[in-house]
Amino acid sequence: MEFRIERSALAEAVAWAARSLPARSPVPVLGGLMLDAAEGRLRISGFDYEASATIEVPADTLTAGRVLVLGRRLLDICRVLPDTMVVCALQGARFTLEGGGTRFGLSTLPTQEYPALPELPPVRGNVDAAEFAAAVAQVVIAVGRDDSLPVLTGIQLLLDGESMTVAATDRYRYAVRTMPWKPEVAGSEAVQVVVPGRRLTEISRSLAKSGLIGIGLTGSAGSDGGLMAFEGTGMRTTLRLLEGRLPRYDKLFALDSPAVAVTQREALADAVRRVAVVAAPNSPIRLDFSAQGTVLLQAGYEDDIASQELAATLAGSDDLAVAFNPANLLEALNSFNASRVRFELLGPGQRALISGEPGEDDATYEDHRHLLMSVRQLS
Repeated sequence: MEFRIERSALAEAVAWAARSLPARSPVPVLGGLMLDAAEGRLRISGFDYEASATIEVPADTLTAGRVLVLGRRLLDICRVLPDTMVVCALQGARFTLEGGGTRFGLSTLPTQEYPALPELPPVRGNVDAAEFAAAVAQVVIAVGRDDSLPVLTGIQLLLDGESMTVAATDRYRYAVRTMPWKPEVAGSEAVQVVVPGRRLTEISRSLAKSGLIGIGLTGSAGSDGGLMAFEGTGMRTTLRLLEGRLPRYDKLFALDSPAVAVTQREALADAVRRVAVVAAPNSPIRLDFSAQGTVLLQAGYEDDIASQELAATLAGSDDLAVAFNPANLLEALNSFNASRVRFELLGPGQRALISGEPGEDDATYEDHRHLLMSVRQLS
């Protein structure tokens, strides 16, 4: 095996494939990347049974072959190699990389012990890669971190007609974004699955510049063959589905006769960040909405206090005070792109629904909503 490739192209391909590598694994070969060189191309693959990644890049192949090497060590080497043409070769049990007068040798892993990568399911439809990455970033803030409830650590994807809905919840907040989806077959049956949130975020970011990405699905959640696949230009990756479904959000989002408040999003986010400086850990920030056209933010206790007043409109109530975890509120506000945000409020300790309120300068409208639980005890 011997091939030549530009250092930058090799480093980018290795970095992309290395996203599938586990942080730690009791099985050494799962920490490896498989390099497969053939005429005119180099294929790099990683797999840990939960996720797989494969990327193909052009390479000048002198001798075809394949080799399995430790992925993170290879990534470290690619980062420090001189920015020039790199000659890679398998010499006995050692894989060598040489360029610009620098030479590295890597021990190899047994290729016969490496598991076969899962077969990609047929493409079910396509979605804009940049919009998909943005949607995943908007909802991932609500993904749960409790590994004892695996389904809440996932992001749910609903493919229905010509729309895709991306959702996540940790039981205290619920983020939902709906976007266009192009099914391969019109009138296809709706499908709903949950995939690991952290890994879906990494995948969507890595494919964000791919134009359209194809999405395939096989099996069902929790089954041996339950996989979702994502295909971009020269890049293919799979994720194993999580078992279960998230709670239904349609009833949670349906608030009975809420008060409605609207204010500037960036100004409110800045005020939350500023006022929360004096808030003790786990203490809330209070928002007093007034029919007089203001919202007063307050935080702190006794002599350590902060406040700021902003312009806001309120309908459906004369005055209304609610309080939120400042970190959760700030993450929710920052997940929107609209110039204004709309709060649908029921009162302290109850659900509050936040959505974007497009202004005259907003180019597009995003169907993005974020449900937050307000704090029952106002400070």
